[in-house]
Amino acid sequence: MSTHADTHAHEDDHGHHHKETFVTKYIFSQDHKMISKQYLITGTIMGVIGVLMSIMFRMQIAWPEEPNILFEALLGKWAPGGVMDADIYLALVTIHGTIMVFFVLTAGLSGTFSNLLIPLQIGARDMASGFLNMISYWLFFLSSVIMIISLFVEAGPAAAGWTIYPPLSALPMAQGGSGMGMTLWLVSMAIFIASSLLGSLNYIVTVINLRTKGMSMTRLPLTVWAFFVTAIIGVVSFPVLLSAALLLIMDRSFGTSFFLSDIFIQGEVLHYQGGSPVLFEHLFWFLGHPEVYIVILPAMGMVSEIMASNSRKPIFGYRAMIASILAIAFLSTIVWGHHMFISGMNPFLGSVFTFTTLLIAIPSAVKAFNWITTIWKGNLQMNTAMLFSIGFVSTFITGGLTGIILGDSALDINVHDTYFVIAHFHLVMGISALYGMFAGVYHWYPRMFGRMMNKNLGYIHFWVTAICAYGVFFPMHFIGMAGLPRRYYTNSAFPLFDDLANVNVVITVFAIIGAAFQIVFLYNFFVSIFYGKKAPQNPWRSTTLEWTAPVKHIHGNWPGEIPHVYRWAYDYSKPGHDTDFVPQNIPLKEGEEELQH
Repeated sequence: MSTHADTHAHEDDHGHHHKETFVTKYIFSQDHKMISKQYLITGTIMGVIGVLMSIMFRMQIAWPEEPNILFEALLGKWAPGGVMDADIYLALVTIHGTIMVFFVLTAGLSGTFSNLLIPLQIGARDMASGFLNMISYWLFFLSSVIMIISLFVEAGPAAAGWTIYPPLSALPMAQGGSGMGMTLWLVSMAIFIASSLLGSLNYIVTVINLRTKGMSMTRLPLTVWAFFVTAIIGVVSFPVLLSAALLLIMDRSFGTSFFLSDIFIQGEVLHYQGGSPVLFEHLFWFLGHPEVYIVILPAMGMVSEIMASNSRKPIFGYRAMIASILAIAFLSTIVWGHHMFISGMNPFLGSVFTFTTLLIAIPSAVKAFNWITTIWKGNLQMNTAMLFSIGFVSTFITGGLTGIILGDSALDINVHDTYFVIAHFHLVMGISALYGMFAGVYHWYPRMFGRMMNKNLGYIHFWVTAICAYGVFFPMHFIGMAGLPRRYYTNSAFPLFDDLANVNVVITVFAIIGAAFQIVFLYNFFVSIFYGKKAPQNPWRSTTLEWTAPVKHIHGNWPGEIPHVYRWAYDYSKPGHDTDFVPQNIPLKEGEEELQH
């Protein structure tokens, strides 16, 4: 399946035949490196909006009914006298979840790093289709804009929770956030799914068809394996959410009742009958659980790469790592029912989903043990990317352990829809995925921008973020076990929870500090683009192909012939070599054996 370098020889001088303008180079670019930057910067802007929302609703939970000047300034009519309205609280939770899961984590990891690394690491000039790649970014940008516009409609943005369960999402008259805001949410997500599918198909075709000479599948870096399998999961599962969204639009606008039955509003019987909101749950979570791995698998691949590079050791259990990626991908499609244990599910079916959910812990544990073994007795380079990678393993294990409780139908019932669930998925998916993204940015920043980020600012960013992340989500396990329900805009009506009020204040203080210190990262990121120290070609002394391309970006990646590959991606500290790393494009010495991995 490998393609010879000379297949792309006609592209060697791509970009020299016509002078690129500002518009063709920076806006409607078909260069995968520029598109990855567009995804990253758009995702970063969306992330700032999502985090700001979380700070607002955390302040509401910590100090309910107290006037807040921030609410009055940002929410206007939704915070009369500075006191947050109950409707806008749920809307903020809804849009925060949507933005962070889809627009920050999916696009920030897959969109950014699949685009940046797949062609560079497999030895390709560009993606299989640069035009489709450009279209996928602009569809993503359009969907982001529509999601932000939905915040400004008169009746308020979508407010049915990020899972948009019917009937709140299916009846435009149910509440303010069920009207135009919900319609814009559905339109935005439909466009986002189209973007994801175009991107995923491009990644799959590129990995299968455009590998350079010698780049067999067992010589691919784990990053490419992760991006490749993530794209396959996306192609399988995203259309299911699209079908759910289309059926929901039909229920809302065309009088069908796929998800509605026996609805009463203020004593009046509506005409809907025969549908089931539980059907929507099945469709949503058939995407929703694979989505967790669409987010986390690219982070896993990048952490594997960064840990091997900064431990100066080969990755431990390369083939086991690939097998676990494939096992996670398969199992992720048959565990969706563990989100629905209290929806009236047959107990036998619940036990089946419990079994498959606990089964997925095995490949996840294989990866965790392999990361730990990789750094064991390594010559560790504790740069910022390595710190975030180690932080990723920590939060992944911490959050994963609570997943065993939530994956068991008998145990889950006790903490379902409490803060215990919030703590679990934010640690295992939200924080872990963000750590993977930060690690990737710090590690490949020299490849993206030709400059180095400030190391000391990176250390400040990591340590404050790590302390605050645990400060926010660790106490949530305990208030969840105490029964505190999620999505309530105030708990002051329940004397049962009065003792937990101080814990919520502590959580909110950690959240505010942690969010404020992300400004350190943003400052470091944007200032380093212009004033950072010039990067050498291979600053981390890594073995993969992206570090053989010149620092100066050219559309086509390598000025001459594409490098050929002679060895696997992790020849670190190999006996018989003068340096402690041997790039993939260096031929084997006479008598040298390729490592058995």
